[in-house]
Amino acid sequence: MIAFSCLIWYINAMKFTELLHIIENDELFESSLLFAGDVNPKEIRRQLSRWTKAGRINQLRRGLYILASPYRKREPHPFRVANLLVHGSYISLHSALSYYNMIPEFTAAVTSVTTGRPGMKETILGRFEYKHVKMQFFNYYYLTGSGSDQHFFIASPEKALFDLLYLVPGSHTMAYLQELRLHFSDKFQLDQFLEITEKSDSSKLTQAGRLIKKLFEQEKKEYESL
Repeated sequence: MIAFSCLIWYINAMKFTELLHIIENDELFESSLLFAGDVNPKEIRRQLSRWTKAGRINQLRRGLYILASPYRKREPHPFRVANLLVHGSYISLHSALSYYNMIPEFTAAVTSVTTGRPGMKETILGRFEYKHVKMQFFNYYYLTGSGSDQHFFIASPEKALFDLLYLVPGSHTMAYLQELRLHFSDKFQLDQFLEITEKSDSSKLTQAGRLIKKLFEQEKKEYESL
């Protein structure tokens, strides 16, 4: 994420201006990168603590920091933050569906899935929710984003919808799907979605697949009649 220069060998005496120079345009950094080489870990932790208390950096989780707003040149993409808060996660469910314009904008929390523990993380950058999935369902995601260092992992449109149906109770009913106000973007591939649901070997998801197919074909007919 950040290419630290040879200055790291004298991190013990690092000034805040030197940190800004080292991280350049990246407002996020992980403290683990500061422990490389012949350094004093205790002094590094003390320096990070001093900068935090002085309001120059903010801690998002143990080992992950962000420059305080006066020192940031830009705001980090919330999806990238979500990936970094929990390694081994990708954006999915409501956040991904909103990203693909398949549902109205949803901003209560950035939603992700992980094979680790589920939970909610409250930070100065907002709320981040993580849902647990089995390893067999941790797939169909890819790396995207804007800029050279604002990338993030996100589910495909089909997998984002699958994850929602799999994880949210009662989501396999027509009443729920109509309330969701689904819109099938050009990026959504019905055949791909049905293939994913069939592989799940779940009667709930098979039923949901039939309903999604019905809604998809209904929307297609309405579009063609315009």
